[in-house]
Amino acid sequence: MSRRKPAAIHGLAVIDKPAGITSHDVVGIVRRTLGERRVGHAGTLDPDATGVLLVGVGNATRLLRFLTVSAVSAADVSRAVDEHLVGPIMQVPPMVSALKVDGRRLHELAREGIEVERQPRPVTVHHFDVEPTDDPLVYRIDVGCSSGTYVRTLAADLGHLLGGGAHLRALRRTACGSFTEAEARPPAEAGLLSLSEALRDYPHVAVDAEVATRVGHGRSLPAWDGDGPWAVCDEAGDLLAVYERASAELAKPAVVIPAA
Repeated sequence: MSRRKPAAIHGLAVIDKPAGITSHDVVGIVRRTLGERRVGHAGTLDPDATGVLLVGVGNATRLLRFLTVSAVSAADVSRAVDEHLVGPIMQVPPMVSALKVDGRRLHELAREGIEVERQPRPVTVHHFDVEPTDDPLVYRIDVGCSSGTYVRTLAADLGHLLGGGAHLRALRRTACGSFTEAEARPPAEAGLLSLSEALRDYPHVAVDAEVATRVGHGRSLPAWDGDGPWAVCDEAGDLLAVYERASAELAKPAVVIPAA
């Protein structure tokens, strides 16, 4: 049985996902556009949602878990948000989601009219800004939140706190970390950032050839300043590995990029 041919190109694509297709559909388009099979995405967007979707190609798929490092008064809305929906909160995932229960995705069960109990999960809402519009029943919200937060559920929770109901009319992800909609491209026009640039939100550490050899062998190294993770690069700036703190003195590799 033949082994799968290793990926020939590696990098991160910042995609502007259009409405009407799934995040997995975007992966398929990028695969066809770049001619690579090893493609994955970070942070699922609903089919109706638009905006920034990070897509890893080749060895960048191993880095995706690090890319994942808002007819009442405006005062009433802001008060409900500030008191209940900002900071660390517990959120019950919606039935229409990709989470699995007993091996089946919740959205599959929802389409069959089946509702199951979901356990609340801890998420963090960094900011939840509310802006009135010309329609007294419609508000524009801007939310900054941790990975795994369901913004549609935040809207429903806000309606519940106000004694009524609320839902999202539209949803657009404007940024994922420092990757913004300004640099996002349509799926069929995907370009690639280097593996090092893909981890630009993390501290970078340059090592010499001797240490680079130890990194390639998966050895632990003396920890650097800060909590990590660290993007460890060679003297040319190419990514060698991602290291995480193992103890007060040591850092260990979480991902080692295979040598070309």
